[in-house]
Amino acid sequence: MMEPGRQAPQGEDAAGGTAADGAELAERSVITTGWVSITVDDPVDGAQQAVDLAEARGGRVDSRSETPGTDAQPPSASLTLRIPSDDLDPFLAELRELGTVNSVSMNASDVTQQRNDLEGRIDALTASTDRLQQLLSEATTIADLIAIESELTTRQAELDSLTQQRDALVDQVDYSTITVDLLTEAVAPDPQPDDFWSGLAAGWHALIGFATWLGIAVGVLLPWVLAALVVGAIVLVIVLVAARSRRPKPAAPGASDPAPTAAPPASDAAPQPPHGPTPQA
Repeated sequence: MMEPGRQAPQGEDAAGGTAADGAELAERSVITTGWVSITVDDPVDGAQQAVDLAEARGGRVDSRSETPGTDAQPPSASLTLRIPSDDLDPFLAELRELGTVNSVSMNASDVTQQRNDLEGRIDALTASTDRLQQLLSEATTIADLIAIESELTTRQAELDSLTQQRDALVDQVDYSTITVDLLTEAVAPDPQPDDFWSGLAAGWHALIGFATWLGIAVGVLLPWVLAALVVGAIVLVIVLVAARSRRPKPAAPGASDPAPTAAPPASDAAPQPPHGPTPQA
């Protein structure tokens, strides 16, 4: 409790903060982006209702894509809306009333420092160009005129570029970007199981879906497998016929055997002793 006669410090509020802190918090620059998925009965009609809600809040449509329903695909719509940041929460509340919200994703990025840097550079370049224009009016020689005009052109181009960056950043801060996807129940994501029985049912449906997909895959591949078997059989027959044609033919019956090897000549035989009695000494 404050002592009698003591005054609160200058700029301090009842919460203990300072007025400068509150002003700094109020001047923060935040870029907000989001994505919303909603299941509706008619996505095309729902897209028009979303556009009407955005325009009623002072927003605008950056992109719009609609796909009418056909026999091959269900209808759908996608919007990119720019909503004044101050009216974002009321707009989202109205958007939820169009149908069943499947999912919402929001992201906020603080760009206060980036914006302050751009503002500081723009102020410095503005002062510099003003000074150069004053010098240009006071120049007395052609050389001074050419040098000052060249420098002034360079700084003016840089100033224009920074100003465009600042304006684009301010637009992103002032208008939040919301992407809205409108679907029908045929393509809406199924809710996640939250208990044993719902998990069991989800598993059973997944098994049935896998079996159906497997049957389709087998039906698609079966003609290719049969064709491959036929081609393989033809190739195998060709290989067997070619291998049989290369085998040596057997000898005809009754053909003469090769001639026996000739005996060595008599002159090569060992000498035999003479017949008759051995002479006496």
